[in-house]
Amino acid sequence: MLDRRDLFAATLGLGLLGATGASARKAAPMGGYALTGSIVAQPGQRDALLAILLDSARGTMPGVAGCRAYVVGVRPEDADAVWITEIWDSAEQHLAALQVPEIREVIARARPLIAGMGEPRVEIQLMGGHGLG
Repeated sequence: MLDRRDLFAATLGLGLLGATGASARKAAPMGGYALTGSIVAQPGQRDALLAILLDSARGTMPGVAGCRAYVVGVRPEDADAVWITEIWDSAEQHLAALQVPEIREVIARARPLIAGMGEPRVEIQLMGGHGLG
């Protein structure tokens, strides 16, 4: 029986079989910016931090210019980290969003619950995929 990593590798391999080397080399960025990483909560505060971020994901983020997706999650084996994946029209719009009063208020509410930022923080140039428009 395949475990999740083997299944992912097999699925990825099948997808790559459909692309010739030439078409893979010609791929061009679709535009957009993605960022994924984790925030480490103070001990015992992950759920409180998660609640603030989920509230923002449902309320504030859909109205922020350039934000295509803001996804919040956890890894059950890590009691302190909250993972966030963001997709933006551009890196500039992501930076501009940090000045939006509603976003600054979310940051102010969350800050006392944050012990630090997890590593690695990964920035991604979007090339395409399902659901990206």
